[in-house]
Amino acid sequence: MSETVNPIDGTRIRFDVRGEGPPILLVHGSALSRSIWRGFGYVAALQDRYRVIAIDLRGHGRSGKPHETEAYRMPLVLADLLAVLDAVDAPAAHLFGYSFGARAGFSLADSHPERMLSLISAGGTYRAPGGSVSELFFPGYDAVLGASGMAGFLDGWAAHAGAPIDPQTSAAFLANDSLALRAYFRQVEREPGIADARLAQLTTPTLLLAGTRDHGRFGDSEFAATLMPNASFHALQGRAHGNTLRPAAEVLAAVTPFLESIDG
Repeated sequence: MSETVNPIDGTRIRFDVRGEGPPILLVHGSALSRSIWRGFGYVAALQDRYRVIAIDLRGHGRSGKPHETEAYRMPLVLADLLAVLDAVDAPAAHLFGYSFGARAGFSLADSHPERMLSLISAGGTYRAPGGSVSELFFPGYDAVLGASGMAGFLDGWAAHAGAPIDPQTSAAFLANDSLALRAYFRQVEREPGIADARLAQLTTPTLLLAGTRDHGRFGDSEFAATLMPNASFHALQGRAHGNTLRPAAEVLAAVTPFLESIDG
């Protein structure tokens, strides 16, 4: 495990590097950690051809966990990603992001396109995410995080979903600091998104993936592919948001040729 520091506010960011080749930065979603990429098989599948860099976002995993809502503003998150790329001497990288990780990828393509070889968005959206946390998890999550911590959050999510949460996801969630995650979610709800007109100017080669049961992100991803000049859309049949990445085989069947089309 390696560590770097955000040059703006000093937050510690942890990451792992495996393999050799063109760099690909794996950015997880809300309340998860870099461990999901290993647990679901993506690191093993990619590391023979790519330098796989899996990051813990601030407030997650083993990275720093500030409790202030303002600490989770998107410019600080992007500075974390750039600090990791600088730490591994990667002038540019592919970015494969899930959910919030994909949202950060859209923002990086907008603000620092020169640092990106491509963007892979899995279950992501470029739109303002207000209201999405309750939609994805359960209403009242904020109060539960404050009163019952991560264990209570998982119980509330499982009850709302009507099914147990898979072991890899549960382990990643339980590694979080509930007050840091609460601050992170509050900031997520405030983020402005990217305007359609601006999205149409993003020329980064992009693959957009979304499950057919992940209705909002499916529609957003399909529409984004019509706006972005170098984007394509792939539907993941029967998948909802929570199982966008698993099992990995169908996702990798779309991701691998996309990456090969860029790297040769």
